[in-house]
Amino acid sequence: MTPGTSGVIMTGMTFKRAYWLTIFLLIMPLTLGASTVSPSDPLERVRAFTRAIEFDYLSWTLNSFGIKLGEIALGTANYLEVEDQSKIVLAALDLIRKINQVEAQLNDIYADPNIIDPDTAAVDLHNQLSELRDRRARLEPLAEAILQNQVSEVAAMAHLTFGGQAFPPVLYHTTPPPDALIISPRNVIRQDQNISISPEISVDQMEALEEKVDRSLDVSSLVVGIGGIGLYPTMVMETTDINGLAEVVAHEWVHNYLTLRPLGISYMNSPELRTMNETVASIAGKELGRAVVEVYYPEFLPPEAPPAESPMGSDQPVSPHVFDFRAEMHETRMTADRLLAEGKIDLAESYMELRRRFLWENGYHIRKLNQAYFAFYGAYADQPGGAAGEDPVGTAVRLLRDKSASLADFINRIAWMWNFEKLIKAVEN
Repeated sequence: MTPGTSGVIMTGMTFKRAYWLTIFLLIMPLTLGASTVSPSDPLERVRAFTRAIEFDYLSWTLNSFGIKLGEIALGTANYLEVEDQSKIVLAALDLIRKINQVEAQLNDIYADPNIIDPDTAAVDLHNQLSELRDRRARLEPLAEAILQNQVSEVAAMAHLTFGGQAFPPVLYHTTPPPDALIISPRNVIRQDQNISISPEISVDQMEALEEKVDRSLDVSSLVVGIGGIGLYPTMVMETTDINGLAEVVAHEWVHNYLTLRPLGISYMNSPELRTMNETVASIAGKELGRAVVEVYYPEFLPPEAPPAESPMGSDQPVSPHVFDFRAEMHETRMTADRLLAEGKIDLAESYMELRRRFLWENGYHIRKLNQAYFAFYGAYADQPGGAAGEDPVGTAVRLLRDKSASLADFINRIAWMWNFEKLIKAVEN
């Protein structure tokens, strides 16, 4: 689709998008399985602590489908000029920024001990906040439809299409995503469970939940925030940054793309496959997201990221006084893995807490650093080092991307792998 073409053509494209959406909705249930569980099942043992606060995916999905179908029926985004489309997306992000500012002002009023009657003092701000939220509710569906089209266009440029269209159709909805309760054994860093819980629980409630789970099940647990979830439509966190938004929308769409292929279907089969999935989505999300900004929001395009390591022979060595978070985190993961492999669980946990305090003193405010932390963040291995440690999976995925002629070649090759051994053979060959 070429932006800004005639309404007749756009109506046809809207019909095609609705057609492919219908096909995808018919196929998606075929990729899902069902099973029965018993009280002794590890997941059910954890859910004994989380059932009351688990996220309601069914209600969220039904509500989001209603919004998306309304967007498709109207097709308003397709009749706007390219410049106007991008302006609407940026205007929606600016509304989020203004809402955040007003909410911060309201928090200050109610926290200020010098204000005797905060309700009266906050009247104007409450009215302003209500107006901003109403404007956002009206504008955001259109902004989402526009960015969906833009990501679809870039995916098509990258040849990630079926029948000439990005498939599945790019659909996302902005919302506060749920938090995730991550469970790892104490004697090894491995994600055994990931349970979505309400994003509205407080930090003290998180701490209490983790303590109960750890004490009762003898595991390592952590409640983490997430940026998005590859449902359909995908769930994307609120942000005011067009670069971050484009990347997350693309990242979660790649998960949808993989869902209809062996790699995505096999996501839960092993830790290696989970890391393969997340690393592919991270690599592709960054590339596609940057392309979206380059085409539609060039004034916001950041400079290319520097290489992870200084080139050999550089006469500008890295200053020893510059704090390298990835390097420090990599060292922490490596040492923790070694201690756990030696059976020194208590020592490993004490060491991770000492390192957390060291990171805190250097400006990285991590609430808890434990096996569950590394089990979650270590799966996003699109860059060397960091929380992944010496995990060979991320390295192999990055090598395959380097050896691939294009992003489409890379994705379409790895998408048909259903075990780590196939990836190793592909890289070796």
